[in-house]
Amino acid sequence: MLLPMRLESIAFHLGPIPVHWYGLILGTGALVGLLLAIWEGKRFGLSADFFLDLMLYGVPSAIVGARLYYVLFKWDYYSKHPGEIVQIWNGGIAIYGALIGAFVCGFFYFRSKGYTFMRLVDICAPSLLAGQMIGRWGNFVNQEAYGGEVTGTYLSNQLHLPAFIVRQMYVVDPATGAAAYHHPTFLYESLWSLIGLVILFILRRQKFVRVGEILFSYLIWYSIGRFFIEALRTDSLAFKGPDWLASLINGLWTPMHWIFGEQGYLDPSYGNVRSSQLLALLLVIASIVAIIVRRAMNPDRTRYLDPLVRSKTFEENAAGAAIVEAPAAAVRPVEETVPDAARAPADTEEERKPADESPSDRGQDRDRD
Repeated sequence: MLLPMRLESIAFHLGPIPVHWYGLILGTGALVGLLLAIWEGKRFGLSADFFLDLMLYGVPSAIVGARLYYVLFKWDYYSKHPGEIVQIWNGGIAIYGALIGAFVCGFFYFRSKGYTFMRLVDICAPSLLAGQMIGRWGNFVNQEAYGGEVTGTYLSNQLHLPAFIVRQMYVVDPATGAAAYHHPTFLYESLWSLIGLVILFILRRQKFVRVGEILFSYLIWYSIGRFFIEALRTDSLAFKGPDWLASLINGLWTPMHWIFGEQGYLDPSYGNVRSSQLLALLLVIASIVAIIVRRAMNPDRTRYLDPLVRSKTFEENAAGAAIVEAPAAAVRPVEETVPDAARAPADTEEERKPADESPSDRGQDRDRD
């Protein structure tokens, strides 16, 4: 029998300041995503500074979006505990909220640099998936975002998970004191993202892929996995929707019953539709429709592998700014730009003396000096 042993959420202390594993893991995910974007961006002539600046704005935007998304669905609690809204180190962020925040930031950043959103977000899509893949391990350390109850034997013998994961999936309910093993949904999603990352790497090397289709492929792949994995969780954000919608989503998930068993518990008083499942379903449908419509409406659309160019308006503005800011040497009078060798002999010292001045007079002047 494995003895339950929970990993500590604090990695170390910097003096009185605790450094949490959750933050370190999220930071690692952001760094890996940045390196992947820089690596791919070089193929299109983008500098590392371009992505460093994007990360400077994008990461805070994603964190704020993720937290706001979560807080809005848990407003009944946070309205009574406003001081906990900023405590993201205790968990409680939503990936779809992070995507919304990152996309909004990226839209304005790319526009400011003269690029279209779709052209650049294709390059960044694998980075997003890599960040999500790594970031899920922060949930593992915090013992959150897990699924319904299972047995330790199921985790060890059927899933063949290593002991440190099995031990961490032994969760004690702080309200009741009851303890049980749970589905490692963080691991399911992390592995699903890893497979998707490989698929995107292969897909973006294909000549038939058009601009925007890497993004749509990312949304389709991630959302399919999220739809099925979300149903296993016991902490899903939810709302009270119509019965037909709840029945539709439960029906779509039914095939997974043969693999994972029952869905995770969802308190009926809290809601009957998991928001992430509904959003995932809508994203899959919208992305497929977008690919079909874009190909039908414009058969000559730019391919992903085509050279990256800035908008005409941006280039014109940049050219205008270059003229305005040109150095003064560029607009000197013509006579000032004539080379010294081409100047008239009158520039010599002897020629600059008055014509009626004799050599002896000049000598007397020197003596006076």
